[in-house]
Amino acid sequence: MKNEFNMENKYQVGQVVQAKAAPELKLVIRRYIDRIYYCKVKDNPTRRELVYFEREIEPDEAPDG
Repeated sequence: MKNEFNMENKYQVGQVVQAKAAPELKLVIRRYIDRIYYCKVKDNPTRRELVYFEREIEPDEAPDG
């Protein structure tokens, strides 16, 4: 199995992030390939997968609860 975290990518598979353009949309990193993050919508996993470059996302800083 290929290691999906290396020195190139900032976010790990399974980490919750948000798109800078739509911070209300919580995303879960599903995969990282060729400098592109493939994400599922956290509250709607059946929704179509979204793709982002690292500069387009940021860590989810909203408190749980």
